Amino acid sequence: MSIPLRGLRIGLDVGGTKIAGLALDPDGEIVATARQATGWGDDAIVDGIATVARQLAAQAGAGPDGIRSIGVGIPGLIDADAGRVLHAVNIGVADLDVGPRVTALLGVPCRVENDVKAAALGAAALRGETAPMAYLNIGTGVAAGIIIDGRIWRGARGTAGEVGHLVIEPDGRLCGCGQRGCIETLCGGGAIARAWGRAGEYPVRDVLDAADAGDETAAALRADIARGVSAAVRVLVLTTDVETVVIGGGLTALADRLEPRIRQALRDDARDSAFLQALRLDERIEMLPATSPASAVGAALLGPAPEPAPTP
Repeated sequence: MSIPLRGLRIGLDVGGTKIAGLALDPDGEIVATARQATGWGDDAIVDGIATVARQLAAQAGAGPDGIRSIGVGIPGLIDADAGRVLHAVNIGVADLDVGPRVTALLGVPCRVENDVKAAALGAAALRGETAPMAYLNIGTGVAAGIIIDGRIWRGARGTAGEVGHLVIEPDGRLCGCGQRGCIETLCGGGAIARAWGRAGEYPVRDVLDAADAGDETAAALRADIARGVSAAVRVLVLTTDVETVVIGGGLTALADRLEPRIRQALRDDARDSAFLQALRLDERIEMLPATSPASAVGAALLGPAPEPAPTP
């Protein structure tokens, strides 16, 4: 008769289309994975989190008291201390006490973090990173998570890493934040889709295909993507001096087509600056594999570290 597993740390990555989760055993090994479609609105989100957490515990062979903690990475503005998420508009959430509601349902401590910051924590853990590191998420929008001494650095008011809304072209395209020429307007998926203005399921891929076929508008947008990512990397290194910028998000599915251009853009930006050349920015980026579980791993690590095994 097997003994039910105890001390599971469950991590859940709540996205616009799916909730992807995993369970870590006390040794930090992934012992279960699960996913399901993301619902819409407060109740559906909380119920989805609880459902996937139960599935993971059952799959791992955990007993009723086998879950030590639950961590949730979710889009929106996060009050990590209160476990609250605000303005997660792509999943129908305006103001939701995720942590307290999940704890009430399952009787397990639940911590909540912004999805990009959780992914940063997970990426650092998976790499065994000890030096300062940034995770740059290029998806519909653009943002970064910063890891220093193995912990998420939020800044004074939680906005550390919001590089997508730094203006680099004052007369550029209008950003959703109300400014013009933000980094996000160059390389964010939503901004690219609007600038492209043609129907398609995957606008960034369509832009790359059209650029390869000689479309001048698409070629200009492709250059903007590389230039925008280059600017974000430069800002992160110059402001935080991270050793590595790991690039993830939806862009990773097209990494083989974009990574060389991003590295070249970093070299081009440094061509006339001995200072930038000395920083070797093109050597300090790394693409996160599209299949990486960084977001869910980071969410799981939001919970307390496992208790040490008793001494025989």
